[in-house]
Amino acid sequence: MLIHIVEDDTAVCDSLSLLLSESGCQVVSHFDAESFLAAAPPSAEDMVFIDLLLPGISGAAVVRWLQALKQPPRIIVISGQSQRKIDLALQGLERLQVLRKPLTRDDVTAQLAIGTC
Repeated sequence: MLIHIVEDDTAVCDSLSLLLSESGCQVVSHFDAESFLAAAPPSAEDMVFIDLLLPGISGAAVVRWLQALKQPPRIIVISGQSQRKIDLALQGLERLQVLRKPLTRDDVTAQLAIGTC
């Protein structure tokens, strides 16, 4: 399993990547949606942590693209926005796991317990 991180905040991306790597996961980081979409698509066994508020293409647009894949990966949305803005951005999408920023070690490791590396 490969874990993809799509997060434009360098500190959040680096911290999340370090935590996941220390847990034995193979991690690939992208600082925008465009670089993520230009890479090979994730497999059904992969996990994608994606920020909703990205420069350029939004995280919600990427989630829609991921959910349209024949075999979508596990998607975990991360956001520091208000619940109202999160609900609006995710309107019409299949039910998603959402983690609120600031992320905690427990938040992230709970996701790993569901899908191990």
